[in-house]
Amino acid sequence: MAGKGSTFTKRQKERSRQEKQREKAQRRLQRKDEKQVGGAETDLDSTLTPLSGAESDPFARNDVPADLLFQTEHEE
Repeated sequence: MAGKGSTFTKRQKERSRQEKQREKAQRRLQRKDEKQVGGAETDLDSTLTPLSGAESDPFARNDVPADLLFQTEHEE
């Protein structure tokens, strides 16, 4: 009789393991869907602000005097 009980418990254990895996996969898909719907995109869009003036110029340097900015090697 002991042999029958062990098979039953193994079957129960396997079923619970498969159920846990299914639940885990569902949670993973749900998180993926939430990300795609706009969780991350909305947060980034709300924090970004457009640049204007010197901020928008990638070559603007605040630490160099204006007269040196346009000086070339030939002018030295």
